[in-house]
Amino acid sequence: MKRIFISDLHLEDHQAPAFLRFKECLEKESRTVDEIYILGDLVEMWIGDDDDSVMAEKLRCVMTSSATNCKLFILHGNRDFLFGQQFCHAASAQLLSDPHLTSDGLLLSHGDVLCTDDEAYQAMRKLLRSETWQADILSKSLAERKLFGQGLREQSKNSNANKSTNIMDVNAGAVEILLQEHNSRVLIHGHTHRPGVHVEDNYTRIVTGAWEKCGWLCRQVGDELKLECFSLARRYGT
Repeated sequence: MKRIFISDLHLEDHQAPAFLRFKECLEKESRTVDEIYILGDLVEMWIGDDDDSVMAEKLRCVMTSSATNCKLFILHGNRDFLFGQQFCHAASAQLLSDPHLTSDGLLLSHGDVLCTDDEAYQAMRKLLRSETWQADILSKSLAERKLFGQGLREQSKNSNANKSTNIMDVNAGAVEILLQEHNSRVLIHGHTHRPGVHVEDNYTRIVTGAWEKCGWLCRQVGDELKLECFSLARRYGT
């Protein structure tokens, strides 16, 4: 099995380096791997599947093109939790529940649900993921949702600026419980923007990085898993 796992691209401009590298990455990797997993926060903000922006259309085209070569999967992040079946169908991607256990025992998550020390965030997450709240926000016009999304993003930035870095990382106990519940020894997640490979006594935790100063992915070839980074300033694969 050959796979790649990416997360936290926070795409918001189809002309920006991160989007161009995403397009090139999917074009290249889809021809050589069996599956591509996007573990949340593909975009900086998603206001609904009826988004008619150029960025949204470019995103659908890139994903649809790549899905003709390999299977494409996506998990919700804390920025794009409004991705729905309409978008996934148009993008030829399969929306997975979080967490997701692969056929060979890898446990996949965006990772935010594991940040249990941040109680305020978990309360907000519960509200934003509820069917009632989502139905209410999606009933509003695109213009209203854009303004709301911008406000929510600013609120998140201001809130995080006043929190300690440790409170926004995953809780080790929560990680162990989740792995035990799913009988897995390998967890791959994003969200924290702290890329790394953490080898513990009874499990391995791989954190995919945010596409900020560079791009990140976790590559699987058979039983081997490797974290890779690459420049966002030049064409992918060069």
